[in-house]
Amino acid sequence: MVRAGLTTTRLIQAGAELADDVGFDQVTVSALARRFDVKVASLYSHLKNSQDLKTGIALLALEELADRGATALAGRAGKDALTALANVYRDYAREHPGRYAAAQLRLTPEAAAASAGSRHSQMTRAILRGYDLTEPDQTHAVRLLGSVFHGYVSLEMGGGFSHSAPDSQETWTRILDALDALLRNWPAR
Repeated sequence: MVRAGLTTTRLIQAGAELADDVGFDQVTVSALARRFDVKVASLYSHLKNSQDLKTGIALLALEELADRGATALAGRAGKDALTALANVYRDYAREHPGRYAAAQLRLTPEAAAASAGSRHSQMTRAILRGYDLTEPDQTHAVRLLGSVFHGYVSLEMGGGFSHSAPDSQETWTRILDALDALLRNWPAR
C-alpha cells in the first residue's frame, strides 16, 4: 500500500532539500525513506532507484535555474545580461549547494532532451547576440562562459578563495568585466 501523501514530485522535492542539507552525493532512496520515516520499499512505487531520484533532482535543479535565469535576463542586454545570468548561477549555488551539484549530473540522452538544459544554452546564446558573435565562435563562447561560471562557483563553494585577499566578490566582478571585454573583442580566427 502506498503511504498517503507520497508522490514522485514530493519525493523529488524532499530529495532536493536533502541534497542541500547533506550533499548531493549522500542522497539515496534509503536516506529519503529515513526522512519520511517509512520503509525503503514504500518509495519504490514512485522511484526506481537512487539514480532515478538523483536524475529527478537534477531535472528539478535545471528547471529552477532556467526559470531564475529567464527572469533575471528579461529586458537586459550586453554586460548587464551577462552579469545577471552569472549571478543567477552563483546565487543558486550558494542557496542550494546540493541542487547546484545535481544540475551538473550527466544525464542520459533521453533525460537531457526532456530537461531544461537547452533553455540554459538558449539563454547564453541570447546574451551573446549582444556581442555579435556568429558560429562557431558562439559555441566556443557558450562553453567559455559555462566553464568560467561553474569553475568559479565550484572553487568558491569549496572554500578555495576564503583564505586570501582580495574578497571573492571583488574577483567575481573583475572576472565579469574581463568576460565582457573579451566578448566585445572576440579574437578572429
